[in-house]
Amino acid sequence: MDEIAYAPYVRSNYEKDTMHLFVLSFCFALLVVSPSAADRATYVDLARQGWNYQLRTTMLGRDMSIPVHINGRDLAGSSLCVVGEKPHPRSLEIINAFRALSAHVFAKPLTMRYAGKDASGCGTGRTVILRLYSGHPPNRAFSSDLHWMNQTYQLGLSDNNFYAATSPAMAQTFFGRRGQGTHIMVKQPALSHPGQLERAFYKSILVEELFQSFTYGMDILQFDRTAAFQSKLQEKPFSLYRLPWNSHDFMRALLRSNPAGLCAFDVFMMHAVALAPVDQTVDPDFIDFIDREYEQLVAQATATMADARFSAIVAPGCLRAPT
Repeated sequence: MDEIAYAPYVRSNYEKDTMHLFVLSFCFALLVVSPSAADRATYVDLARQGWNYQLRTTMLGRDMSIPVHINGRDLAGSSLCVVGEKPHPRSLEIINAFRALSAHVFAKPLTMRYAGKDASGCGTGRTVILRLYSGHPPNRAFSSDLHWMNQTYQLGLSDNNFYAATSPAMAQTFFGRRGQGTHIMVKQPALSHPGQLERAFYKSILVEELFQSFTYGMDILQFDRTAAFQSKLQEKPFSLYRLPWNSHDFMRALLRSNPAGLCAFDVFMMHAVALAPVDQTVDPDFIDFIDREYEQLVAQATATMADARFSAIVAPGCLRAPT
């Protein structure tokens, strides 16, 4: 950031302290309102990359005759059903901040309850299942969740499949003959008082899965290691395959790969998803809406980013977590 020149007269210590506080506040404000200075074309291009699903692959054995309808508003006002472990206090802080953000943007409450160890306790309806765990991936419970969802929503999956976690945090939305079902499985802290690295890591993966699940935004690979981030969806690829998920090396590498929380663009896109008069948020009309209503969406995102209720999950300046 450019230096700020002081007027050529001697200030008192009080005036100097006041000016110092003003400059700090001004600098923070610049970080918060960053979307207003963003290039329209950059935001539109990012939206085109992140909301451009092409269903080239599917789970083995899925009934391909089941129609797929993708609209980021579909989960607005749904219920979040937590299964497995109860939320760690750090997890609960993140979940509640996201619930507040979702309610603010979509003008519908995102209720939450704990249903025990098994997803069958979640019931039917517009429910997002969130399985939390802190040890080894609960693959048997994960498979049980998907089998129950398959029967409930008639997803057309094979009854004989066994499903295993491929990363410490993953989310999947399934489209069935009786509606759609979303399943999120995220690793959370095992210790009651995790260190700074662990807190940043578990926050990062939980925020990302919640955001993607409730907007249908997809990963955006960023191969330029020197380029600044503009979205939580962006990921700089690192080789993590041989690192244990609970190792500090794995956590540091993942935290280097994308921002610490939601960026101004991400909040911008939540407002776009909430307001766009389109049937699907993967249609070209959705991108046209973003381009046309850019200034309005920037103003809404700026106000939302500055709201203290969401400070636990946003990343002013789109910065990475310290590692």
